[in-house]
Amino acid sequence: MPTLLVKHATLLATFDDHRREIPNGGLFVRDGFIEKVGPTHELPETADEVLDLTGHILLPGLINTHHHFYQTLTRVVPAAQNANLFTWLKTLYPIWGRMRPEDIYTSTQTALAELALSGCTAASDHLYIYPNGARLDDEIAAAQEIGVRIHASRGSMSLGESKGGLPPDHVVEDEAFILKESQRLIEQYHDPKPGSMVQVVLAPCSPFSVTADLMRASASLAREYGVRLHTHLAETQDEEAFCLEKVGYRPVAYMDFLNWTGPDVWFAHSVHVSANEIDLYARTGCGVAHCPISNMRLASGIAPILEMLQAGVKVGLGVDGSASNDGSNLLEEARQAMLLSRLGAGIKGASLSGQDAPPLMTARQALEIATRGSASVLGRADLGSLEAGKCADFFAVKLDRIDYAGALHDPLAAVVFCAPVRADYTVVGGKFVVKEGQLATLDLGKLVEKHNRAAKRLVENI
Repeated sequence: MPTLLVKHATLLATFDDHRREIPNGGLFVRDGFIEKVGPTHELPETADEVLDLTGHILLPGLINTHHHFYQTLTRVVPAAQNANLFTWLKTLYPIWGRMRPEDIYTSTQTALAELALSGCTAASDHLYIYPNGARLDDEIAAAQEIGVRIHASRGSMSLGESKGGLPPDHVVEDEAFILKESQRLIEQYHDPKPGSMVQVVLAPCSPFSVTADLMRASASLAREYGVRLHTHLAETQDEEAFCLEKVGYRPVAYMDFLNWTGPDVWFAHSVHVSANEIDLYARTGCGVAHCPISNMRLASGIAPILEMLQAGVKVGLGVDGSASNDGSNLLEEARQAMLLSRLGAGIKGASLSGQDAPPLMTARQALEIATRGSASVLGRADLGSLEAGKCADFFAVKLDRIDYAGALHDPLAAVVFCAPVRADYTVVGGKFVVKEGQLATLDLGKLVEKHNRAAKRLVENI
């Protein structure tokens, strides 16, 4: 049982139930789990490995609740740069349809490397397109090399253009095959135990790309096996109009009709939701993956995150796809979540001041969404805070950098308010994924070179 002692952090932010912030803090880790948290002088003096974090701030690992790893291959494609969601998708579907299994593998490693360098220790990915023999297995194998925990979603599309859906017919799959593959993946890979590195999620893509039958069958299968459910929902006004026209329901009511509400379900985006729909989320236990940068990039709108939190809705953070972000920096996402929420508050109450002004999201709230909130959304009681019994997942950032000069009155707030930076250390289960600012598990230069070759091939002659 290997041990790790982390000591002398200038500030350790636990995000535990008491929200303790410990000066000169540290951790003692045994076999991947935290055994003790506190001031350095209260910890054991020796361990198999010792990490001195003098001059650093130490936080729980950030958790990404929504991504599309494969989209790292199609960042800033010119024809999709200035489009809303539906136009953006129809532009990129043909390019994604050219991907090969090795492209899924390479893009997964690229996205996870970028996430780890931003302090992310666990990520949920939504892979819903499987061209040319690609499988979710390719993503899972790639993630295991990087060393970040993964919630691998077996996404799906079955409603092609010829049947009234948005995606072209050549990128959709047969529903019987989708369900058979979903069952195989759960049985082969899903690990529900504390500390698990791989969990499987069932995730039909969206109301405009799958049938009601597939939604219901996926929910039934997921609940039979005790795995979670995920889909895009209420992202744009186009989606709302589509649902009203095709099925006669707003998106949230449609999910409720399909038995897609409950504590085992979380939705990406939820930008266009009413007060009654927020109340339904809270009553049924649904979670939300908030993706502020993507929502700005695609002009989708501002999600009412503070209203959700006030109602008791579980809210986590997601970077969304790297073709609608166009990055995978979760620390930057936390900053933008705070700033976009404040913009929304200003729009609602621009002329108000004092007690009448709407509340503003704080830096600590933004970080809590990205840690405790995201863990709750994914159903991971073993993640999200630094306390005894939790996984030893954390990241640390040096404070003596130009980005924080003059900002150390409140180092924890500086992590969000100031320009986003790379993590100096990212540790998952007591193992280093990022060490001294460098990816420790793969050669990053070779990965970028391989990834760029794949991206160039995909968009050639398009």
